[in-house]
Amino acid sequence: MKSSRLRARYWRIMFFFSTVAVNFTFWEVVLTRLGLGFLARRSRARRYRDVAAQFRALAIRMGGVMIKVGQFLSSRLDVLPVEITDELAGLQDEVPAEKFADIRRLAEDDLGAPLSEKYESFEETPLAAASLGQVHRARLCVKEEGGFCDVVVKIQRPSTHLFIYVYLSALGGVGGWLQKYPPVAKRVDVPSLIEEFSTTIREEVDYLAEGRNAEIFTENFKGVPRVHVPRVVWTHTTRRVLTLEDVFAIKITDYDAISAAGIDRGEVARELLDTYLKQIFEDGFFHADPHPGNLFVTPQSGKAGEKTAWRLTFVDFGMVGRVPDTLRNGLREMLVATGLQDASRLVRSFQTLHVLLPSTDLKQLEQMSASMFDMFWGKSMDELRQLSPEEMFKFADRFRDLMYGMPFQLPQNLLMLGRTVAILSGMCTGLDPEFNLWNQLAPYATKLVSQEVGSNWRVWLDEAGNILKELVALPSKMSRILAQIERGDLTVQMPAVSRQMAYVARAVNRLAASLVFGAFLIGSVMLFDAGKMLFAWILAAGAGLSLVWLLFFSQGNPRRFHP
Repeated sequence: MKSSRLRARYWRIMFFFSTVAVNFTFWEVVLTRLGLGFLARRSRARRYRDVAAQFRALAIRMGGVMIKVGQFLSSRLDVLPVEITDELAGLQDEVPAEKFADIRRLAEDDLGAPLSEKYESFEETPLAAASLGQVHRARLCVKEEGGFCDVVVKIQRPSTHLFIYVYLSALGGVGGWLQKYPPVAKRVDVPSLIEEFSTTIREEVDYLAEGRNAEIFTENFKGVPRVHVPRVVWTHTTRRVLTLEDVFAIKITDYDAISAAGIDRGEVARELLDTYLKQIFEDGFFHADPHPGNLFVTPQSGKAGEKTAWRLTFVDFGMVGRVPDTLRNGLREMLVATGLQDASRLVRSFQTLHVLLPSTDLKQLEQMSASMFDMFWGKSMDELRQLSPEEMFKFADRFRDLMYGMPFQLPQNLLMLGRTVAILSGMCTGLDPEFNLWNQLAPYATKLVSQEVGSNWRVWLDEAGNILKELVALPSKMSRILAQIERGDLTVQMPAVSRQMAYVARAVNRLAASLVFGAFLIGSVMLFDAGKMLFAWILAAGAGLSLVWLLFFSQGNPRRFHP
């Protein structure tokens, strides 16, 4: 590809983010400091949706890596507003197919032979075309071990590695700008996010790594008859060409076809969740892209309308997640806490996962967790949808400060896991509207508890020790509280009231500064009209000074009173 086209793509990305930065600065910084923050707040949701829609249109036009960027951003619920993530969530990994002549040239260069020598037949029309590559059906000249000769060949789009270099360079420049803006730098480690995305995208375009991932998954589910993974044909696989056993069957979202094959959809939903629980909590290695094109239900026997043997078939292991021991221990603790409805244990699991900010109010978080158990536990997805808005508003109002403060800061591997579980939950509900997540989690949590206790008798001693410590500390805590009451030193913290008073103080400062600025400005205009130039310039200078004070010195302490 010509370097001029690559440069054009680079500058198109830089221009887009430059306009976004200028727009954000005007609305969120300039207007706020002029005392017109209500205008920014009123239009914020619409502006965020507009920016996301513009980025989505740009990604679709540019294709390839930019679509992957959009999908990555849609998963960052911890750092981006919901208006942006919702808009980007529907960004599909589908683009027009490449010309077959270009695909053929790349495949033959990598395989070192014409396609006619490597395959008995090769379909020119792709079975599927995605942002980074496309899939063609083919047939091997000689049967592979296992008795199959029908295969699919995944071939990377030409120039993908060049696009990755250009786009990552542009995103690195944008990240440098954002990191210089204190409110962003305080809340988000932008360079780290870009590095995480870079690692993910580079792994996804390495088809040798994808083949190894498929074999790891196969080994993990060895002896599990209801799970199947296509076998890799290593003699026909390179870094940019991947040949796999053809296992296409009924898409997991083709509900009518599943029922017509005599397969119980509720049983499929339960098996799917159990499969992922094993991947996450036992194997520490999970398929991280469970969209409908990557999961199939494969009938094994029987006729339409009758109960049929079947298995789950997983394809596309370019995106996988790994759960290190520390993360797995925290997740196990969280699952056990959820299964036992133990709010304090749930908060401890958050601490084990290192996802809480230092300023988090742990007691309030525990209270919120207990309330969530009371409100949501045991309800099916349909029942959860029928919760009254009044209940939800009441819950949100009670824990408004905690929820608004966003006490969580999630690492990328946990976000990938969260995205996977969210997609999985939707799939299970689609398969079975009465699917009850709690009923599935509780037995698994019980199993983990029994394993934990059976293999480690110290669990009981630890729990007993925690209770004993609380009982021993209780008299001294009561004594301190009573002593404070006698001295009149007992104070009750009301952070919401303090914050509202801070807002009032800042509003008064801005109002006073605005009045002074307006008076000087109007006075100078009137004197200019009257021909009193000297006095007009004096008042104009006063207006300028008051504007500077309004913009930079009337805001109070932003660190202390940041909402």
